[in-house]
Amino acid sequence: MHSQAQVSPANVPRDELKPNKIIPASEVRDICGGISDMSLWRWLQDPELKFPRPLYIARRRYWREEDVIAWLESRPQQLEAAE
Repeated sequence: MHSQAQVSPANVPRDELKPNKIIPASEVRDICGGISDMSLWRWLQDPELKFPRPLYIARRRYWREEDVIAWLESRPQQLEAAE
């Protein structure tokens, strides 16, 4: 079982990020503010958001952690407006 602690781009030091670390959808949802799987699916379907595309391994979705953090950092005002 994984921790429910929420991680945000602001509290993930850049030097702790591993460039090729892949994370599952559950961690992506946590990093993105505890969003639901349906919200993640909607973000993936919306071409205007340009959310990073997942990698599929054994039919499961994974993302490069660095890509998700970079995407979040590029969109602070849009995400705050949606809350």
